[in-house]
Amino acid sequence: MHSLDDCLRASAAHHHRLCPLQVLGARIGLLAGRLLDLDLPRRDKRLLAILETDGCFVDGVVAATGCAPGRRTLRIEDYGKVAATFVDVETGEAFRIRPHPLARQRAQLAVPHAASRWEAQLFGYRQMDDSLLLESQSVELDVSLSRWISRPGARVGCHGCGEEIINERELFRDGVVLCRACVGEAYYRATLPLAAEGGGASVRPPAAGLPSHTTSLPRLEPSPRPA
Repeated sequence: MHSLDDCLRASAAHHHRLCPLQVLGARIGLLAGRLLDLDLPRRDKRLLAILETDGCFVDGVVAATGCAPGRRTLRIEDYGKVAATFVDVETGEAFRIRPHPLARQRAQLAVPHAASRWEAQLFGYRQMDDSLLLESQSVELDVSLSRWISRPGARVGCHGCGEEIINERELFRDGVVLCRACVGEAYYRATLPLAAEGGGASVRPPAAGLPSHTTSLPRLEPSPRPA
């Protein structure tokens, strides 16, 4: 298992300096390994990390655990909270870990001569005992772990926009396969037609009753959903 200093060096390599949130991420990740009795960082996909915010905190968790979005072992469910749940996907055991509500005040007591609160947190979070810095709680997921993880090669075509959907993220409306955007959950709104290769535009009207963001790609026929 990497030491805290190893984790912080790896995390800081992605930033112009180390910050308290990176330290918290690394400390939380290392504690998760101890609670689940897993060696860290992981080279396999046994550990799933579900983080409740993005930013510097994420890099600390990645450095400590080896979990990463590109390996599909790290998800962000953005609740705007510095907290994370870690799941042993083989056993289903899971713990949610967060900073102790008094962590900032305790950091100032731990480093009384710090030049600022930021500096007190940076150095205090590195040296405080887990019991003073963090809180952990055994939890169960309210979502299907197998659904989140999905399976290799799972892909269908959206009947609304024609785009491919992977990892079983399709939705069904009246027996029709649709993507989240086509059922009204898009995070964007098209302002111009989709540009085709070479600078032209390729426009296909959306299917009846679907949002107007749906444009252009050839329709892909959906494969049957596995039973």
